Amino acid sequence: MVWERIEEKLTILADAAKYDVSCASSGSSRKNDNKGLGNAEGMGICHAYTEDGRCVSLLKILLTNFCIFDCAYCVSRKSNDIKRAAFTVDEVVDLTINFYRRNYIEGLFLSSGIFKNADFTMERLVLVAKKLRTEHKFNGYIHLKAIPGASDELMELAGLYADRLSVNIEMPTEQGLKLLAPDKKREDMVHPMHYLKNSIDRHKEEKKVIKSSPIFAPAGQSTQMVVGAGPETDLHVLYTADHFYKKLSLKRVYYSGYIPISYDARLPAIGTPVPMIRENRLYQADWLMRFYGFDVQEIITPEEPLLDLEIDPKLSWALRNLHLFPVDINRADLALIKRVPGIGVASALKIVAARRFAPVTVDSLKQMGIALNRARYFICGHASVNMHKDYMPSQIRQFILAEANSKYHVNFSRQITLF
Repeated sequence: MVWERIEEKLTILADAAKYDVSCASSGSSRKNDNKGLGNAEGMGICHAYTEDGRCVSLLKILLTNFCIFDCAYCVSRKSNDIKRAAFTVDEVVDLTINFYRRNYIEGLFLSSGIFKNADFTMERLVLVAKKLRTEHKFNGYIHLKAIPGASDELMELAGLYADRLSVNIEMPTEQGLKLLAPDKKREDMVHPMHYLKNSIDRHKEEKKVIKSSPIFAPAGQSTQMVVGAGPETDLHVLYTADHFYKKLSLKRVYYSGYIPISYDARLPAIGTPVPMIRENRLYQADWLMRFYGFDVQEIITPEEPLLDLEIDPKLSWALRNLHLFPVDINRADLALIKRVPGIGVASALKIVAARRFAPVTVDSLKQMGIALNRARYFICGHASVNMHKDYMPSQIRQFILAEANSKYHVNFSRQITLF
């Protein structure tokens, strides 16, 4: 009977947690050196892929889906007619340990609706992490969703037990938050992010002087924005993300396309979820800012506040700046090579390393896995002739799109023949 009750809670609260996409553990280095349970070193979470390509999992649940707020876009909003449930602290701890022992998970991602107030809820989230660390010697990955408005003292404790903390900013703009979540305050979300940033920096400095100092949120902090629930454009979304990366040193910003869950006059019509491709383009733009040296103003402008859904943001930028091409990959610096469509960061590094010994050729590029169907229009030298000199940007765009569509139809036809 007890297990049946726990199983029902698990069904309800795991399903409610699926709308939170910000779960990844890259950057954590919590080692198991005390004969405890688990090890978060170099691992990822929640069916995410680690840097070495492994897929790993976590227990991803809400502590409760009861909530005092009525955010229009949230499935757990207080006015939504859904089944409600709440775990006790010990139930979450026991589930985590039992699932870990059975090799079902490698860590815990714990969020929650807000019951009573922010501190009351945050205190219970922290207690879960504390019990896992201190009583069960659990060294697996723990990601806690920090509750906006919770006290600095609780944020400090959370950072001592969790690998990553995240405060959902929810809407890209303050105006959007006021429209769709009028009970919430932007400052309640931004203040803990500033506090965590300062605490992470302080603990790092202390660690340099005192090796025995405790680690604090070793995987840093992240946030999540709902895209498409309000009137914000991709410009608003990416400028907000850029601000957080530069001012708060966030590890990740996650973009969650709005999914219609209940009727509200302030929201898009039921049945019109945000296209998955829009999420994808935002993540591609995000990577350009974080790993490719692009400034947000290069990716998107007030004149064109929406990302092109047909082509990726790097190709879009290259077509707008065709005067910078072709790039001689045997002579250009790394920063410029990374800006060539079809060449990723790892491939750019391979090119720079290989050309020290011999000129890079078309065959070399193929072996490196570079997408020549795009790159060939933007490179020259031993690897290629100048393919774009006689073409307009619109022509190159159509050539690339046509080839991509052709490959799609060929692959689709091959799949059909298997059935």
